[in-house]
Amino acid sequence: MSIQIKTSTLEPVRNTFAHIERRFGDKPATRYQEATYDVQAETNFHYRPLWDPQHELNDPNRTALKMADWYAFKDPRQFYYGTYVQQRARMQENAESNYAFFEKRGLAERLPAEVRDLVVRFLIPLRHLEQAANLNNMYGTAYGYGTAITQALLYNAMDRLGIAQYLSRIGLILDGNSSDALQEAKGYWMNDAVWQPLRALCEETLVQKDWFELFLAQDLVIDTLMFNLFYVQLDEKLVADDGQDIAMLTEFMQEWNKDTSRWLEAVLKIAVSESEENKTLMTEWISKWRGKAAEAFAPLAIEMLGEDALTIALAELDKRVAKAGIK
Repeated sequence: MSIQIKTSTLEPVRNTFAHIERRFGDKPATRYQEATYDVQAETNFHYRPLWDPQHELNDPNRTALKMADWYAFKDPRQFYYGTYVQQRARMQENAESNYAFFEKRGLAERLPAEVRDLVVRFLIPLRHLEQAANLNNMYGTAYGYGTAITQALLYNAMDRLGIAQYLSRIGLILDGNSSDALQEAKGYWMNDAVWQPLRALCEETLVQKDWFELFLAQDLVIDTLMFNLFYVQLDEKLVADDGQDIAMLTEFMQEWNKDTSRWLEAVLKIAVSESEENKTLMTEWISKWRGKAAEAFAPLAIEMLGEDALTIALAELDKRVAKAGIK
């Protein structure tokens, strides 16, 4: 008796969901496309919010920016929940390894006292700014339009919460898991004169209504200046003062910035290229918040790094804005 093994090919009845097919044609879709496009509800709402009756629950008019298709904001990282969690898990694994090595070798005890004081006064208070960034990105998630951008804002918001926690861990490590450094850093945030303009700026962002303007204020203007001042220029100062080991504890922030910059710059280019009206509006918003942020960072930058530090950071911001097509 002979046995013949045959293979049969089963053709799927449908390649993807109907709404994905309408956008991309009748062909197999990626997981990112199926998890992102046209997911947000647009019709058949029960009633308008009692606290905001002039808007629908999901309403594109919550920002002055106009888009023909809000799903044009494709994430170049192709992040949906699965891919986002997988990548952040790898980054967290590397970060945990760095923190474990730092503690195992007792590197905190080897830091010069001046470096420890510098970190407590100027780096750890950033956890409060990160909390404001978390809330601002969550606002965009709640009131933004189109899953393509709102889910990316949600991932960014959770990243900021994670960064705040890592900054808190740095404070704990410096003082042998006591809360002394955290309390000291909070005292600087609440009472130190050089921190108060930035603290006021954070509070001002928390009451902004236009979610896309807030996105530009937080994720473009404030974050670009903050990253350059604290994770580039302050990092260089710490290295010069024999505090290079601190870089192990901020590597997550460095990697995160590279990752999120790809998405941010893609969003800027798409919004600017949509229309001249958008470009004009974004120019006004960026100019407005650039001035506010420069004023808020100025005393901190001078005290921490010297007279030229803010000029360098502003030049980096202007370069980034020009890259998106805005002068």
